[in-house]
Amino acid sequence: MKSNADLIDEFCTTLWLEEGLAKATLQAYRSDLQQLGNWLDEQFAENLLQTSSEHIRNHVHDLLELKPSSLNRKLSSYKRFYLWLNTTKQREDNPCTQLQSAKRGLRIPKTLSEKQVLDLLAAPDLSNAAGQRDKAMLEFMYASGLRVSELVNMPLRAIDLNVGAVKVLGKGKKERLVPMGEPARLAIQLYLQQARGELLKGKTSDFLFVTHFGTPMTRQGFWKNVKRLALIAGINTTVSPHVLRHAFATHLITHGADLRVVQLLLGHADIGTTQIYTHVAKEHLHTLLNQSHPRSKSR
Repeated sequence: MKSNADLIDEFCTTLWLEEGLAKATLQAYRSDLQQLGNWLDEQFAENLLQTSSEHIRNHVHDLLELKPSSLNRKLSSYKRFYLWLNTTKQREDNPCTQLQSAKRGLRIPKTLSEKQVLDLLAAPDLSNAAGQRDKAMLEFMYASGLRVSELVNMPLRAIDLNVGAVKVLGKGKKERLVPMGEPARLAIQLYLQQARGELLKGKTSDFLFVTHFGTPMTRQGFWKNVKRLALIAGINTTVSPHVLRHAFATHLITHGADLRVVQLLLGHADIGTTQIYTHVAKEHLHTLLNQSHPRSKSR
């Protein structure tokens, strides 16, 4: 009988080869299945191939304290894994066929006001190479709505400053062309002309954005930079690279952009995922109304 580790490796390799899933997504699958495997071993001394529907139900009961979003991610991992086992004839049945997703309310993504974004974009110190890079990354992300993984993994060859657009390889290796505004184009141009060579210190790199070690910028490194710059900008709410992506979409819809256009720019496969930003935009407008209208109770 195959071990849990072998089964999980084989499953994740299949997802990577057939669907080109991102490393972070594969790691989430791996982590969820390892936790299930460890629980089965501790509770019943059985492995993932021996799981019954009752085992799954008992395990899910132990996870009910999790947020619905976290629980649903785990349930999705289990369903996908056991469907794969059944499809590849490693199991004759599927113990997850009756598994139902946890109910959850509408989760409104965190975002920033337009003023907060402008303050954040003004925070980098343009007198040094690192500041010019940070400015370019922030402007680029807000102008394009890229995922942070797409931003830090952006190859130098993908960007065309003459056209003012970039080819993005998104989830599932789907390519899309994303335009950028003039502020982002100028910030990237300044970075390429003055900062990138200084950061590389004679090294070469295929990646657009690099650190002072001459290595590609990482997701964690960019997250730390965004957090630091948000403090400089006086933004008291939690700010992450993904919040900038939310701001990009929310501000487009607030200013009348078509939902289908926003879907294409974000690289969403399902327009339902994009639909959430209409709720964010409405909430933002209600907040502005409450703050500004003379008859508002909050004044």
